Amino acid sequence: MHYWARLTTLIVVSLLFALVLSLLAISYQQAMNYVHPPRIVATGELLRQNNIEYREIELTTEDGVKLSAWYTPPQNGAVILVAHGHADRRAEDFYLLFASHGYGVIAWDFRAHGTSEGDFSTIGYYEVYDVKAALDFTLAQPEIEHIGGWGGSMGAVTMIRAAAQYPQIEAVVADSAFASLEDAIRLRVPYPILQPLIQFFAENETGLSAGVVRPVDEIAQISPRPVFIIQGMGDTAIPLDSGQRLYDAAGEPKILWTEESVPHMNMFAYYETRYTNRVIKFFNEYLLK
Repeated sequence: MHYWARLTTLIVVSLLFALVLSLLAISYQQAMNYVHPPRIVATGELLRQNNIEYREIELTTEDGVKLSAWYTPPQNGAVILVAHGHADRRAEDFYLLFASHGYGVIAWDFRAHGTSEGDFSTIGYYEVYDVKAALDFTLAQPEIEHIGGWGGSMGAVTMIRAAAQYPQIEAVVADSAFASLEDAIRLRVPYPILQPLIQFFAENETGLSAGVVRPVDEIAQISPRPVFIIQGMGDTAIPLDSGQRLYDAAGEPKILWTEESVPHMNMFAYYETRYTNRVIKFFNEYLLK
């Protein structure tokens, strides 16, 4: 009986130890997937097919990270900063949207994305430096009268945070932005036992707390400049109340557009004509006066 009791205890302890190791391994890998996203490279094929001229440029951030970017000068004196989402590439469809309506466009690979430098992504914190590098380049170009910002997902979060700090960004369109990174993590990691582990490994890798990325606390600083918030209500990547929370926290002027059953970052795909009309009208009104 003592032998079988000791054997049972050994088996239980071994299984528990294996379970703990498995949880740690899964959490670590998931955290690294967020912090070190896959590098997807934009080709520019869509722009070439539509005869949009652009040039390759290199930006350097205040903390010394070199970013790969494209730039098209404006025909109307206004430039749109186009910021892509996490684990994505330069948004060629939105680049085409703005350039085809006479706007200048600058789009870049965020740090740790595409062909840009950078060891890790902070999903909206240090990426503000990347927006600032694009803004500084744009301000140095001739005949630039106005600058707006469009961002999708992580790019929208970063654009909100950047516009709160830099008044040269005169109008913001934020498509599919979360209100806080911690809320997004809780949604994306539905198993409570994994949440603190994933957050611990990610914070240890970046040296940052997830609690520092809270656009909901900064969006009010954009006012009296306008902000246009867009969210599909079929979004499973961020909490469904994100758009409403950002809208409630923002100052005037502000716009909120939601549609039922639209997945994350798919409002343009589902409602291309309406999206084009509303977003171009927004920038025309607030940038071109």
